[in-house]
Amino acid sequence: MVTKKKKKKKASEEASGIKIICKNSKARFNYQLQDNFEAGVVLTGSEVKSLRLGKANLSDAYGDIRNGEVFLIQANIQPYEKGGYTNHEPKRARKLLVHKQELKWLTGKTQVKGMALVPLKMYFKNGKVKVEMALGAGKKSPDKRQALKERDLDREMNRDLKR
Repeated sequence: MVTKKKKKKKASEEASGIKIICKNSKARFNYQLQDNFEAGVVLTGSEVKSLRLGKANLSDAYGDIRNGEVFLIQANIQPYEKGGYTNHEPKRARKLLVHKQELKWLTGKTQVKGMALVPLKMYFKNGKVKVEMALGAGKKSPDKRQALKERDLDREMNRDLKR
């Protein structure tokens, strides 16, 4: 069931030229997210064609800084069916495009113990593939249990209000 809020959000995304390819639903549960930023992705032609078909998965993906560049690691983009011998490797490291100031800021933040770059969603914005990333600290299992309890309580309250 699609609510009015979701319809409005979807309509605003379409009006701004954004088409969501995939989301990382586990990110908000496994990490305590702090700062979001947007980055472009360097891709091959077959990867873009596969993304247009929606064949991507960010569930195991993470960001890493290597040699002064940011990379998206373990993002699974399925090979394009009609790609032939020019197809790509599904889980290769993909370079992310960020500004120098953002790179310096990210380098400082990720050197703090427990901080990670977590991809939240991948989408087309004006024809270009973008990734929304966030800085996050991993949650411990008691924190996850607390989040589950809060979610269950909210569901019960909503059920009681509907009755």
